[in-house]
Amino acid sequence: MCRIFANQDPRSYAFATRSVCLAGHSTSLRLERQFWDILAEIAARQGMTLPRLLSQLYDEVLEARGEVRNFASLLRNACVLYLRYGENLPLSSPLTGPAMPVVPLRRAG
Repeated sequence: MCRIFANQDPRSYAFATRSVCLAGHSTSLRLERQFWDILAEIAARQGMTLPRLLSQLYDEVLEARGEVRNFASLLRNACVLYLRYGENLPLSSPLTGPAMPVVPLRRAG
């Protein structure tokens, strides 16, 4: 089992930095390439561009929490939730609190 992880292509977990505009401010986000790929898939399934997905998520977190702490980690966790649950993402959990309305993911194509 460990060989599956140990033999990964190092390019898949290499960092990639991208410039984005969040809340009207230009900034950069540094994530592993695999996470960028997953976020691009999520954006495509939502029928939007990756920059639009990032901006919308940032705005929603800002509205819900009043601030956005460690957005890169939030994005990584969003990818994990997407991989774990896909369209069956639970609307609430002990970590997320009460259920909030979620727009179902649309299938691309």
